[in-house]
Amino acid sequence: MTTAAYQGEPGSNSATAARALFPEARDWPCTSFEQALDAVTLGAADVAVIPVDNSAAGRVADVHHLLPESGLFIVAEYFLAIRFDLMAVPGTTLDQVECVRSHVHALGQCRKILREGGWRTLVSDDTAGAAREVAEVGDPRHAALAPPAAAELYGLEVLRAEVEDDPDNTTRFVVLSRDAAFAPHTGEPTMTSLFFCVRNIPSALYKALGGFASSGVNLTKIESYQIGAGLNPSRFYVEIEGHPDDERVALALHELRFFSSEVRILGVYPAHPHRARS
Repeated sequence: MTTAAYQGEPGSNSATAARALFPEARDWPCTSFEQALDAVTLGAADVAVIPVDNSAAGRVADVHHLLPESGLFIVAEYFLAIRFDLMAVPGTTLDQVECVRSHVHALGQCRKILREGGWRTLVSDDTAGAAREVAEVGDPRHAALAPPAAAELYGLEVLRAEVEDDPDNTTRFVVLSRDAAFAPHTGEPTMTSLFFCVRNIPSALYKALGGFASSGVNLTKIESYQIGAGLNPSRFYVEIEGHPDDERVALALHELRFFSSEVRILGVYPAHPHRARS
């Protein structure tokens, strides 16, 4: 049986994504992204399901820094529609609520209802954890913003359903494994994730990325981060549409390697159908 690690508690969005990807898997909830990645590295879990971007909140902090250092490989991606319900202990009315708990990102993605209610907020480590805390406190003055699954899991009552500001709110997850398992070149839509570090010469980044433009390869993401005290060349996390065996992609990667001190492919995996809809 596959064991799937994720950051958060049962009932969280990460747990929902892991269950959608691996319905028969054994859950391995973790308190941090590092712990989830370490679970795979050390063999306690087979895969880690990690959020990398949210359509409303942007990139998930620290994840792009952790991925290249983990030694793991991306083998799949998944897009999850994000839904938040306002929930409290059974019998609670909206008039009784004084404080709302949730993860900082969830609070930021449900600003409208928080303004309407005029409630104070408390930041929890996890959305599902906020629901558990409300159930444990048992006080009708406390409510939680959490995924729908958390209400049933912790015996809470939904006061308002789907209270997220953006009905198209979506989070992209990646699946990480110890084994590379690059997708074969079949002509189907494919994504390639890679990490590179430019050589410390003038215009190195411009020249390194020039091959993607001249070869007509679409760059869907580029994230930069610094290692050390800022005196070293920047490192970059990049995602492109295409397979390394595509002629155009191969040419672009050849030019990238010429102007880079290090290039490492982190994953070659099928593009999720959500991309076609977008």
